[in-house]
Amino acid sequence: MEIINTKIDGVVIIKPRLFTDERGYFFESFSQREFNEKVAPITFVQDNESKSSYGVLRGLHFQLPPYTQSKLVRVIKGSVLDVAVDIRKGSPTYGEHVAVELTEENHLQFFIPQGFAHGFSVLSEEVIFQYKCDNFYAPKSEGAIAWDDEKLGIDWRIPGDKVILSEKDRHHNKLSDIESPFIYNK
Repeated sequence: MEIINTKIDGVVIIKPRLFTDERGYFFESFSQREFNEKVAPITFVQDNESKSSYGVLRGLHFQLPPYTQSKLVRVIKGSVLDVAVDIRKGSPTYGEHVAVELTEENHLQFFIPQGFAHGFSVLSEEVIFQYKCDNFYAPKSEGAIAWDDEKLGIDWRIPGDKVILSEKDRHHNKLSDIESPFIYNK
């Protein structure tokens, strides 16, 4: 696997080594040993999958301590714009984001460490999205920030009138209106 660093330390794009021939393709989607060596020592404990249609926007979500989560995400079918927002107090990149297009063709994966809000918008007619988490989901520990917070400057690449949100995602506060529980320590 090739590790592509982003403008925010710790947030990386992973490009797998793809083997193709007339039969199709093969790639190793995850290796604990290689991930620990090249990205971060981590143990994933839960895998999730979602299916969504064009215009669905999920996010920007995070889990509060002690249930914080790092995520390794990828697309199985279709395409998304995947976004990580730094919400670690004291971070030199606080409030900044990294966005990457993940598609079934490029096979890229995106690693979002703890201390980041995460979301994605569906760019294709349909998407099947998978993610690994290093902590179990805890419903009472949910946190989120508004997907349309102007100060974040995220271009979700979907016209505003085409965005489809859950009822919960319609009512989150802006980053400036929340007290982030995450502290930057480098």
